Amino acid sequence: MSSVAKAGWIALVLGAVALGLWGSRFSVYLATQVMILAIFSMGYNLLFGRSGLLSFGHGAFYALGAYGLGLFYLHVNTHPLLGIAVGVAVAAVGALIIGFFCVRHTEIYFAMLTLAFGMLIFSLIWNLRDITGGDDGLVGIGRAPIDLGVVSLPIAKGYQFYFLVLVAFLISCWVLWRLRNSAFGLVLAGLRENPQRTQFSGLDIRRWRLAAFAISGAFAGLAGALSALLENNTDPFSAHWSHSAEPILTCLIGGMHTFFGPVVGSAVFVVLREEVERFTEKWELAFGILLVIIILGFRGGIVGTLARVWHRAEG
Repeated sequence: MSSVAKAGWIALVLGAVALGLWGSRFSVYLATQVMILAIFSMGYNLLFGRSGLLSFGHGAFYALGAYGLGLFYLHVNTHPLLGIAVGVAVAAVGALIIGFFCVRHTEIYFAMLTLAFGMLIFSLIWNLRDITGGDDGLVGIGRAPIDLGVVSLPIAKGYQFYFLVLVAFLISCWVLWRLRNSAFGLVLAGLRENPQRTQFSGLDIRRWRLAAFAISGAFAGLAGALSALLENNTDPFSAHWSHSAEPILTCLIGGMHTFFGPVVGSAVFVVLREEVERFTEKWELAFGILLVIIILGFRGGIVGTLARVWHRAEG
């Protein structure tokens, strides 16, 4: 990692800690939303940007993580870390099962299969009212203290929960950075650029794609579990195809071929949506127009465009 990148990481962590300590309640809540969406988007970009596979069904794994945590909290145990672990595990298993069928295909067929499976999960959540609460979702998901034996850490208040999300975000960044720059990440890049040549080298491309799909689904589950804790509830629309579009947009806004692109895209997406909602009732139309302008104006995403300008200035 270059010195500039290290300085950027240090500045990001210090700024995030300062925001959690001295920021207003609303800014802390908004930053928490940004980090949760960034976890979702960075995990998704391992599949989309690194592997070249476009999924329209990742909202399903987000919902599986949220409902896994919610059902565990309401019926088994209130320990937040155990609930998050259960949510991630449920999402990862769901991604393995669904991915087994989807990775046999590529391009539009893969995208349509993920969309179909995603809407299947949405329909199941909607109709299994006795288990999932139907269209009402699960309510009453609390934020019990994290009991570590020696010490108990409260997360009930917004700024307390913010630091839990910050830790999850930083760990996610570290894990995904290592994956992206490992042999595993290089194989995924090879699958994106030339799957035939990668297959001729003796690698089972379906297994590699399935591994990327499952890991991506696990991070979606982590984001879903954290979101359920943030809002104290979850609903079926977290599995809807429209929710699956959010990580796609954030990756396009920030830059799908850059590591930090999804993080920047998540910040732009959340803050811009919040600001537009304040000024117009037809916020969805205005928000959509602004997103189109940003995506078309920054080919390669915001981070990708800035990187090209930086390299040109150096050259």
